Amino acid sequence: MTAYPLTSLITLLICILMLVTGINVGRARGRYGIKAPAVTGHEMFERAYRIQMNTLENAALLLPALWVCAGFVSDRSAATLGTLWLIARVWYAIAYQNDPAKRGRAYGLSMTAFAVSWCAGAWGIARVLVN
Repeated sequence: MTAYPLTSLITLLICILMLVTGINVGRARGRYGIKAPAVTGHEMFERAYRIQMNTLENAALLLPALWVCAGFVSDRSAATLGTLWLIARVWYAIAYQNDPAKRGRAYGLSMTAFAVSWCAGAWGIARVLVN
């Protein structure tokens, strides 16, 4: 059995981030009186909701790329990129909640981590196919 302990740990931490963003949306619903299924209302609720949705959207891109990178390049490389993405997404969430106009750098960093993990994974697959 081949194990990927570092990538596994980062994946679980990403799951926690997704859980926390969901909890924050629930709290914002209560705080601002936004009843489900509404997704608009108070600006601070909408920010929490967009943080959650953006995080889920980005995680759906990152996680497969991360695991392909782990499998075809290395566990350490994938975990490093996953950690970078995770830090950037926490930064993104804080920045977006405080001032949406200031989320750009964090977004750029998270997308760079995704792009590098995707490219590394693609390179790893190509290397195996060529040999």
